[in-house]
Amino acid sequence: MQFHIENMSCGGCAKSVVAAIRSVDAKAEIATDPPNRKVDVTTSASRADVEAVLEEAGYPAARAA
Repeated sequence: MQFHIENMSCGGCAKSVVAAIRSVDAKAEIATDPPNRKVDVTTSASRADVEAVLEEAGYPAARAA
């Protein structure tokens, strides 16, 4: 899954995004790209679950184009 997270602009933001995703799947593989505001996730969690925890963490995600 790939997400665009408009307000993930630094390494600290990326750490928060990773922590949020790991709260629903501790074994998720996550690659963050803060300069481009993109996150690639390989997870067993559903897209809806990942989007929900990102929203709760203050990092609402859009599907990357």
